[in-house]
Amino acid sequence: MADLSLIRNFSIVAHIDHGKSTLADRILEFTGALSKREMRDQFLDDMDLEREMGITIKANRATVLFKNDGKSYMLNLIDTPGHVDFHYEVSRALAACEGVLMLVDATQGVQAQTVANAYLAIEANLEIILVINKIDLPAARPEDIALETEQVLGLDASSAIFTSGKTGEGVEELLKAIVARIPPPSGDLDAPLRALIYDAKSDVHRGVISHARVFDGRFKRGDKIELMAADREFIVTEVGKFMPKPQAVESLGAGEVGYYFAGIKTLVDVNIGDTITLAANPATKRLPGYETPQQMVFCDFYCGIGTTTDRLREAMEKLWLNDSSFTYATASSDALGIGFRCGFLGLLHMRIIQERLEREGDVTVVQTAPTVTYEIVLKDGTIKRIESPSELPDMSTIEEIREPFVDGQLIIPAECVGPVMQLALERRGRHRKTEYLSPTRVMMTYDLPLCEIIYDFYDKLKSCTRGYGTADYHLKDYEVGDLVRMDILVNGVSVDALSVIVHRDKAQWRGRKLIARLKKEIGRHMFEIPLQAAIGGKIIARETIRAFRKDVTAKCYGGDITRKRKLLEKQKEGKKRMRTVGNVSIPQEAFLSILDPED
Repeated sequence: MADLSLIRNFSIVAHIDHGKSTLADRILEFTGALSKREMRDQFLDDMDLEREMGITIKANRATVLFKNDGKSYMLNLIDTPGHVDFHYEVSRALAACEGVLMLVDATQGVQAQTVANAYLAIEANLEIILVINKIDLPAARPEDIALETEQVLGLDASSAIFTSGKTGEGVEELLKAIVARIPPPSGDLDAPLRALIYDAKSDVHRGVISHARVFDGRFKRGDKIELMAADREFIVTEVGKFMPKPQAVESLGAGEVGYYFAGIKTLVDVNIGDTITLAANPATKRLPGYETPQQMVFCDFYCGIGTTTDRLREAMEKLWLNDSSFTYATASSDALGIGFRCGFLGLLHMRIIQERLEREGDVTVVQTAPTVTYEIVLKDGTIKRIESPSELPDMSTIEEIREPFVDGQLIIPAECVGPVMQLALERRGRHRKTEYLSPTRVMMTYDLPLCEIIYDFYDKLKSCTRGYGTADYHLKDYEVGDLVRMDILVNGVSVDALSVIVHRDKAQWRGRKLIARLKKEIGRHMFEIPLQAAIGGKIIARETIRAFRKDVTAKCYGGDITRKRKLLEKQKEGKKRMRTVGNVSIPQEAFLSILDPED
């Protein structure tokens, strides 16, 4: 059992691409946790999708041993994601720590997620070590960036550690600072067991592997544990630590981080944020756990070719255990059948979940257009929240529709203020304030409608700032908007999966774009297919997919013209009947076309 004074628990947090995973590699390498043969870039990013995309999606942990002044310290590090959509992963990681390494790129300086993560760490009352990373780059300005960070975040620049995750420079100094400045965990080894489940994964052979941080007491193999929220008991079959590969140990005690197996087969028995205690000597009070994450974006997932509803549900359940920040509930569509209404933290999160479902669950998914949550105030005074245009009540019963607004911080070069203000104006943003972080960098604060920024706002911001602009946002409140439901009619029939809620000023423009794109995606049939965008009973846009036409008069050369006309009229009548009874085949690409960033 480790001495509490020799344990340090910390997370590495930063903006996207500031070098968290690379610095974690150098820490693993320096402490000898991995041999040269075992080492690879971004070692803790163990998901194929993470390695392909070059980003961290799930927080990953490792325990390393560091000898300093004749003592051997146990360092439990957690490498966290940097994208705003995975903000929840960062908050979960911080709940298992006493300190954070706040990384700032020596060439880019303070970015939007740097500010957001710093506030999270301050609110959690954690010790913050400022780390200026990437000092090996030719354009690095470590001293200037340290002073800028002190001005923006109030972190002492004189105590900053300068490192290079690529070359390993400064890593030893950083490890010594972790030992000296991050406090050891507090906890009572003799008190009843209280451990927090902060993550979990499904193992094909052994069931559920739960990751836990022990706050009080200890537990070992053979102990009967109780999950306090689930009110279920299990026998522990193995406890261990990530060194960084899983390694079984005798027991886990207060202040330590590790994993356990307990023969848990049912996914519903594990709740992220639940408290573990011993059944024989239970704790009286649960740990605070985590706040339920706020889903921002919603869309429907339906079964693709060769996938059944049961298989899709099973894949959803397994993925939800590993990432409980998305939600799902059964939904149905006349066009697509039985599916699931899913909620996500953002558009990238939605794409990641779809990709993981198809890879890890071996299913194919048809996805509808993403929407946000709206508040509907009915004329009788009741307030209802809807997550899909199909849930919108009859307009005659609605008093007002409210849309979610976010508090957005944009950090941009000073010379790009004009283009960014124009972009925010196009997205119905309201300017609140502008702060100069330095003579060349500006932080602009806007109130923005969430539905206007979830699609391509970040890409447009990068374009008009030559790649140097960054954004972070937090849900603020719901505000009344002039919003309408726009239905898409295919062959006169409304397809609910293609319906969208739009601002009235943009309805006609967006309707024309959608109809034009659908015309390209839906193939020609033996009959003419009208495509229409409608608000209520009013058609605001139309395109027509022409029918295949066989020349039935080809063999009628010479003779009376009326004979040809009779054949053409007969063909026309046949196509009319076909149009009333024929089914229009809508490919998956048609539903995905609504996601096109240009719209």
